[in-house]
Amino acid sequence: MKKILISIKAFLLDIFFPRFCLSCGKEGSYLCQDCQALLEVSEEQHCLCKEPFTIFGTKMVKGKCRKCRGKILHGLYSALPYENFLTKRLIQQFKYPPYFKGLANTLASLIITHFHLLDKPPDFSRFVLLPVPLHKSKLRERGFNQSEEIAKELGKFLRIPVVGDSLLKIKETQAQVELSESEREENIKGAFFCQKPEEVRSRKILLVDDIYTTGATMEECGRVLKKAGAQEVWGVVVARG
Repeated sequence: MKKILISIKAFLLDIFFPRFCLSCGKEGSYLCQDCQALLEVSEEQHCLCKEPFTIFGTKMVKGKCRKCRGKILHGLYSALPYENFLTKRLIQQFKYPPYFKGLANTLASLIITHFHLLDKPPDFSRFVLLPVPLHKSKLRERGFNQSEEIAKELGKFLRIPVVGDSLLKIKETQAQVELSESEREENIKGAFFCQKPEEVRSRKILLVDDIYTTGATMEECGRVLKKAGAQEVWGVVVARG
């Protein structure tokens, strides 16, 4: 019955609020197949410092080169470069007014495509998905957590659980986009708290966000999760800046 109601709701929304491609304006979806083909979804995984895992002569340990071995994250999966105009538009329409919440499925599909294009598609059967949380004031303003919406869609594809309320953002911070790398690290320090350590203890975590730039937010989340007992923390994002 629940699935039938969801299908009816989706049908009515398509009738009264039709979707248009955010690139070419074609009706039917937020990203039509022709425009999606213009996006260069990454076919390889990179180190946290952007070096390819396959770079000749560089010894990798758990997906990290010597430069990145001090990082908390074990690695990062990113589908697209954020510099692409269409990538920016998709994410900005998702995060900023008028908030196209339905873009979560489109963005998650791009991440899934990235997984499939890798030489060795990862096995996430023993992982759980955990979205980077929003502060309660930001959540009230937007009405939803964009990272959690992407995580839910990924959970459907990967058939693994989402532990959406294990991690809290307890400090309201300045927007990271306005800050330098060192300022971002200081800004986000102490901003997160793991309220349900039993859900992450000894688990492998896929930490989900929309964009990875300096990595300050994900590193801080990862630090809190590792302190709570998480075995591994891997980042998963739509785009990398």
